[in-house]
Amino acid sequence: MALKEQRRPLGLYLHIPFCRHKCIYCDFYSLAGREEAEARYIKALCRHLEEVAPSAANHRVDTVYIGGGTPTVLPTRLLLGLLDTVRSRYRLDREGEITLEANPESARDWRSLRALRRCGVNRLSLGVQAADDGLLKTIGRVHTWADVEAAVAAARRAGIRNLSLDLIYGLPGQSLDQWKDTLEKAAALEPEHLSCYGLKVEEGTPLAAMAGRMDLPDDDCQADMYLWTVERLEQLGYGQYEISNFARPGFASRHNTKYWTLSEYAGFGPGAHSDFGEVRYAYGRDLEGYIRGVMDGTLRVSEREELPLRERDTEYIMLSLRLASGISRRTFEYRFRRRFAPLEAEFIRYEAMGLARRTEQGWRLTPEGFLVSNTIIASLWEALGRDKLRRAEAAERGDFRVLP
Repeated sequence: MALKEQRRPLGLYLHIPFCRHKCIYCDFYSLAGREEAEARYIKALCRHLEEVAPSAANHRVDTVYIGGGTPTVLPTRLLLGLLDTVRSRYRLDREGEITLEANPESARDWRSLRALRRCGVNRLSLGVQAADDGLLKTIGRVHTWADVEAAVAAARRAGIRNLSLDLIYGLPGQSLDQWKDTLEKAAALEPEHLSCYGLKVEEGTPLAAMAGRMDLPDDDCQADMYLWTVERLEQLGYGQYEISNFARPGFASRHNTKYWTLSEYAGFGPGAHSDFGEVRYAYGRDLEGYIRGVMDGTLRVSEREELPLRERDTEYIMLSLRLASGISRRTFEYRFRRRFAPLEAEFIRYEAMGLARRTEQGWRLTPEGFLVSNTIIASLWEALGRDKLRRAEAAERGDFRVLP
């Protein structure tokens, strides 16, 4: 067997916590107006990558995701140095996926994008959000639709052949027709991938403080937007592979799929999370604390949980049902040594409601089911919990027969 095949795949997430401007809905860890810290931060990030590299010696890095924040607000030379560190310290798969997030106003220079492509970036994810300049201004975006068109043209001229556009529906004052216009204009740019997210009002954001004064589309309107999106993108050749994600054949996000399939990934930077070596951990949302901790050797995680894969049955249910492929009966029983029958009964009930559908491997949710996925997942967890309790009680009685 080839050595490459023996090494386990690993994704790297590199967090760039800098933005030109903070959007009113954003609860990711990012900071505006911290240009003086950029070079110091990248130096610390590279050092941290070097320190962790020996732990990944038996892995091959098949995805790298540089997210934020807005990575492209950094000088290109800093991003190139970061990529050089990854390439020199890790066993990077020759056909690995390397994604760079960008906002349109900071990605219009095709020469910078070409330099990044030549250093390995082969996928660009643009935060577009809307095609209406008025809506963009309302949510605190600093780009226009003209910037989007310029950024897409720059990316293509730079030779980037895997382009993703992020869109948000359910924006303040947004009608169904306005959302349709955004999606049609985005699709007309011919990206390989589209992410379409419903607006969520997150606690602690400016949007949460303003929500009572804003005309936010209600749940029914958001549902109409979502169901139309699924149908329209299917017509345009974008297959839905996850609740919010659509791609042309062969262009599903390989890195993000790791999150939904319990695959290993290591995160770097303040606020970054990891699932590596059956340990889940995260770093605190503190830029200066992260830089200081890396440089003086005192960096500590803010969260840590050892969780063997065999104990992640409820998480597997939740994440599998985000995917259009759904949950595999055989994989569930083999990986977790649990009976699928209690879940099967629930799926049959939801099938009758038009919310679930059988597949060759197991079950998946329909688009209507995705809209109420939290309720469905909760009922599946309860069914699994009842079965676990039943079997535990039987074992306590000394009854080791297989329960029906």
